[in-house]
Amino acid sequence: MTDAVENSEQKLNVFARVGLFYRQVAYELRKVVWPTRKQLTTYTAVVLVFVSFIIAVVSLFDLVITKVVFWVFG
Repeated sequence: MTDAVENSEQKLNVFARVGLFYRQVAYELRKVVWPTRKQLTTYTAVVLVFVSFIIAVVSLFDLVITKVVFWVFG
């Protein structure tokens, strides 16, 4: 940041800084490229399949480790 911007921000009171923050957030959100419904559906399906796969792998590891522990320690 430049010194002029820092000095002007330091002079603002709390409410003015909060207002500036929300204006900047709104400005940045206008630049976002939002996914289409089809893209969103595809991304959601990919995430759900991936999470299901990871759950299955972790469950399988847990089952194997449990069987080994019971075999070793009775």
